[in-house]
Amino acid sequence: MKHRRKRTMLGVLSAALVCSSVLAYPAHFTAYGAVTANPVISREVPAYSTAGTGAAASGNDKFYYSFWNATAPDYLAYDLSAVPEAQRKSVTLVWYNATGQFDYTILNGSPNGMPSDYTVEVNSAPGGTYPEEGWEVRATVTENTLHSRQHVVDMTGCNWIRLHVTGSDGKEGGYISINMDVHTTAEGVSDSWIFYGDSITACGMMNCYGTGFAEYVHQIDSTYYPIQENGGIGGIRSVEGAANMERWLEMFPGKYVSIAYGTNDAWGNQTGAAQYYANTASMVEQVLATGKIPVVPRIPYATEPGVGDNLAAYNAMVDKIYENYPDVVKGPDFEAYFREHPDLLSADGVHPSEQGYDGMRQLWAQTMYDVVYKTGDTPVAGDLNQDGACTVADVVLLQKWLMGAGTLTNWQAAELTGDGVIDSADLCILRRMLTNQ
Repeated sequence: MKHRRKRTMLGVLSAALVCSSVLAYPAHFTAYGAVTANPVISREVPAYSTAGTGAAASGNDKFYYSFWNATAPDYLAYDLSAVPEAQRKSVTLVWYNATGQFDYTILNGSPNGMPSDYTVEVNSAPGGTYPEEGWEVRATVTENTLHSRQHVVDMTGCNWIRLHVTGSDGKEGGYISINMDVHTTAEGVSDSWIFYGDSITACGMMNCYGTGFAEYVHQIDSTYYPIQENGGIGGIRSVEGAANMERWLEMFPGKYVSIAYGTNDAWGNQTGAAQYYANTASMVEQVLATGKIPVVPRIPYATEPGVGDNLAAYNAMVDKIYENYPDVVKGPDFEAYFREHPDLLSADGVHPSEQGYDGMRQLWAQTMYDVVYKTGDTPVAGDLNQDGACTVADVVLLQKWLMGAGTLTNWQAAELTGDGVIDSADLCILRRMLTNQ
């Protein structure tokens, strides 16, 4: 995502002189919320590994319950030569391990089968025969503690990509067990998500054959197949999320970040609603500081009194987040959903049943499709304040921001020149747009 930069006040004050030379505004502009599809392109392409092609094929089939299983050091390589070159010039490689904790260092997790040391490599050799030589390293990772990772890779001129694992479970000779997908990001990383949260997220937002978030989005609209990571950790509260968010975000190149803590905070009122709000606000601000988009759902309803009796106060804090941070995308209202469907909770009255988790994933997909994906169908250029129209109010907002006053939350709508800079030239275009209306 582009970094927004201001130019000097002199540039703003001279905008009126420059504006007369601006004759048009770019028709390619896409407003906040529009999603460029990043579909998977590696499904069932030829796969290779020292462990054998049969084992390798389990890494990129459509069944996320089957895995590439091997012993480090080993590699999982895909022949993408049959994929149109334009789709593979830039890709995101994402791998998934099935352990339940996103970061095993936080709360008694296990690194079982998880790559800890590896490189992402590409090769320009022709497709058809696995190349033993000519591999070029695009990324190097050591001492990894996460059960999934994404890597944006320049594959210009290359036909092959591989994950070369040298250490798993922190050692050579360690057991490897992963799935690996490659998505096209030739038009930029846009449809990429991570879901941070507690055990409800950890158990509910895994990649599932036919019933995962990405699968359900694809079923709604076959244009899309999101890149998706499950960032859930059982037992975690908002305080641990806030303490680790900066580190986690450094390793996430995607766009949408779900922040779904609160059940453990509310259980026995461990943190207090005010502290929960402060922690969640901190995470929202950390996400916004990276240029990514935070998504916050309401905390699920629970029949267990230890959670349910405190839920109103905590979800009032979620509503306060929505009010104070208009850039936050409103996630599903899980309080309303499970209050209406208490039969979808398990015997403990807190965690959903298997059917409840499936319902959560469906609700995630439908809500995000309605709120995020569909909003890109009819973007409004220059709509800085997100009121659905480009008006004088947007011009005033941009001018004040360029002069150091006010807040520009929907900065994507202000970057009209396509140069990655928000300055007087964008202000000129915005004024011209109003003149031409």
